[in-house]
Amino acid sequence: MNAPLYNTQILRLAASIPYHERLAAPDATSEKRSPVCGSRVTVDVEMADGRVAAVGMLVRACALGQASASLMAMHVVGRSADELAAARDALAAWLAGEGDMPDWPGLEIFAPALPHRGRHASIRLAFEAAAEAAAGGER
Repeated sequence: MNAPLYNTQILRLAASIPYHERLAAPDATSEKRSPVCGSRVTVDVEMADGRVAAVGMLVRACALGQASASLMAMHVVGRSADELAAARDALAAWLAGEGDMPDWPGLEIFAPALPHRGRHASIRLAFEAAAEAAAGGER
């Protein structure tokens, strides 16, 4: 794999994170931090009928973490906690070389990061926080 780790598509996503403000009264919140690089993502959710109805985020991460948060946020509304847990687990397995590319739009942009294990935690953060928040948040 010779593709650059930080390409134009990743940088565009990193600069255009939707739902980049915290919710005023979320049903649940989760914050995840990468011990490797210090990236941090906080996800607030409002749930309705078992699905994400609204999302708000605070993203303090590298470009890869920001791009991942952007992709997660673009497609999170309407997803159930189970769907988010499945996406989180599939992303972790794919990054670890133990599974196929997850069924989530846009994640193929992270293929150049596969050999860079030190970057995987940042890529996973938003999905981990969203799954935890949708399941009820931090306890």
